[in-house]
Amino acid sequence: MLRVGSIVIRVDDLERQAEFWAAALDYERRQGGSDDFVLLRPRDGQGPNVSLDQVHSTVQLPPRIHLDLYTEDQAGEVARLVGLGATEVHWDKRPPDADYVILADPEGNRFCVVDIR
Repeated sequence: MLRVGSIVIRVDDLERQAEFWAAALDYERRQGGSDDFVLLRPRDGQGPNVSLDQVHSTVQLPPRIHLDLYTEDQAGEVARLVGLGATEVHWDKRPPDADYVILADPEGNRFCVVDIR
């Protein structure tokens, strides 16, 4: 039996991205590790880890994979994430009644904030 243990995101600025994703997800940094890899884990122990690997890569558009982050307060979470350094991504094909907002982290990695109400 398999389960998702960690989602790995390639980054250039490891510290900035670790700060962003830890604050965005309310995750904590696991102690130890190395100068080019950070593992962030849920404070409550629920859900997969997010690992940040300092390896330069070009952002692919559209991304081959992205995170969908679920919330009951989409407007509040989008505003909070933008305050942390995310940017909103406008997509011409997004339906007007879409239940998601597309954002990008400070390095351009896209993710969606999905309204689950």
